[in-house]
Amino acid sequence: MIGVVATLKVQDGKSAQFEAVFSELAAKVRANEPGNLFYQLTKSRAEPNTYKVLELYKDQDALTAHGQSDYFKELGAKMGPCMAGRPQVELLDALA
Repeated sequence: MIGVVATLKVQDGKSAQFEAVFSELAAKVRANEPGNLFYQLTKSRAEPNTYKVLELYKDQDALTAHGQSDYFKELGAKMGPCMAGRPQVELLDALA
């Protein structure tokens, strides 16, 4: 399994818009990606404009399919105007 932690920084005043678009994305991921085992948006308590997406995929093919999906590309573009910089993505290998 492959874990992903994506850190997203959002511009002041854009949180509601970002969360709405992400909610749409999460629904599509859950409905269309059997190789995605977990997909959850979280918000930092210490940094109000910082979000982390916690993701878990069955394998590399599932992760690749996620990033290449039309809805990921479309909704990622909709999130763009909300962002305060590029996402930081960390890949993790699941153990045990």
